[in-house]
Amino acid sequence: MSVIENEKKYLEIIAKHEANGVEFLTSHGIVIDEDVKIGKGTQILPGTILRGNTTIGENCIIGPNSMLTDCTVGDGVVFNASQGSESVVEDGAKIGPFTQLRPNSHICKKVKIGDFVEVKNSTVGEGTSIAHLTYIGDSDVGRHVNFGCGVVTVNYDGAAKNRCTIGDYAFIGCNTNLIAPVKVGNGAYTAAGSTVTKDVPDGDLAVARARQENKSGWANKKLSGYIEKHSK
Repeated sequence: MSVIENEKKYLEIIAKHEANGVEFLTSHGIVIDEDVKIGKGTQILPGTILRGNTTIGENCIIGPNSMLTDCTVGDGVVFNASQGSESVVEDGAKIGPFTQLRPNSHICKKVKIGDFVEVKNSTVGEGTSIAHLTYIGDSDVGRHVNFGCGVVTVNYDGAAKNRCTIGDYAFIGCNTNLIAPVKVGNGAYTAAGSTVTKDVPDGDLAVARARQENKSGWANKKLSGYIEKHSK
């Protein structure tokens, strides 16, 4: 099929969705496959690509610059500058920018996932927040969990994939590594910078990092050489 024929086909598809109450600011850069279903009141922004058997609910904002392939998206979802494949996003979730949902991700109601977050083969419970720079792979995450920046579920040991379980209302501190298989209980906390290798019981705080030791005057010699080099 030629470029002109392709453009005509996609314009016809867009026109069909417009007639059903879907809003488009422009047709530029928008690609929608024939089997895609979109609910009324949803707004499709420039640069959006909807592939395969994707279904999108009502009153969503999809895009700009987003791609969904074989995904089911609920009502009132914001999906901003992100990609998703073979996943489910429930009502009221806010995704992006720069989020990747890999296959078998299930994002529950009112979840917030922000920039540079990747989710793979995981369930993220209702109201959970994963703001930025985090990898959630092969995990079962409860409701209203808060992830700090830089959290990693370490799911691959070089031979097999293992799962993490995180309970409701848990708080995962910045730069925490959860070495699967490990369970963080309901309402449990992990201290920032911890590498967690053992289960954390409900309501406990896990601190898994070396105690800080300051070497008095250690930097002076190194710094003086640096300053001298850059003052010439």
